[in-house]
This record gives sequence, structure tokens and C-alpha cells, in this order.
Amino acid sequence: MNDTADLVARALALHDRNFNCAQCVVCALAPRLGADEDVCFRASEGLGRGMGGMSETCGAVSGGAMAIGLATSNGAADPTSKELTYRYVRRLVEAFRAKNGSTICADLKGERTGAPLRSCSGCIEDGVALAAGLLDELHAHAR
Repeated sequence: MNDTADLVARALALHDRNFNCAQCVVCALAPRLGADEDVCFRASEGLGRGMGGMSETCGAVSGGAMAIGLATSNGAADPTSKELTYRYVRRLVEAFRAKNGSTICADLKGERTGAPLRSCSGCIEDGVALAAGLLDELHAHAR
């Protein structure tokens, strides 16, 4: 399942199963990364509703950042890959913010203003599509 539309459809189907936004994004991308979906699900559980329900960073952004980390990290034995990971996560955050006006869950939902910027489903769609594009770029550069 490498087509972005298929990944988005999978992520939205997970949302229908009550996965949080972070879980939807990272679990939809897990097979592409060779990652264990259950581990991704568990690790991202606290990131929903803006970091544990605190309406902070959007879970779709956090899930995308997790996916990028899974793709770029050298692992604990060689912790020298942080700058590459940070560079790609910054690009994810900047692109998401440019598309939606914020990366803050409360702002996206319009909790303070009554004017939502983007639905959770829309954020999941954007998180998957943006992260998948960056993962494609990483894969192309690794060849």
C-alpha cells in the first residue's frame, strides 16, 4: 500500500475504528516503514487530542513526526541521525502549518474562536499525505 490515496483511506478507516489522529497517521504508514503497527499504536496513544487531550500539537503532526523518526533514525546504538530527523520533521510541521494555519489542535478545532481551521479527518489526511511525500523523498535520496 504505497499510493498516498490508499494510505489516506487506510488512516481514515482507522479513525472510524476510534484510533486517535496520531495513531491513524503512524499506523497507516507503519507497513511502508517495516514497523510493527501495534507498537506504533501503543507508542502514539498519548499523542491524541493534542498531546493527551491537552489541545496542544495536533496528533496528525505528531504521528507524522513519529513516522519520519522511524524512517530516519539510526537507533539507540548510533544516535547521530537527529539532525536529519529534525530537518524532515521541521519540513512536515512547516508544510502542515502553511496548509492549515496552525499545528495546534485547539486552533484547528476552533475551540477558542468557534471557527475551525480543519477537521480531524482533514488533519489526518494532511498528516499522512505530507509525511508520505517526505518519506518518498527520503527513499529517493537513499537510492
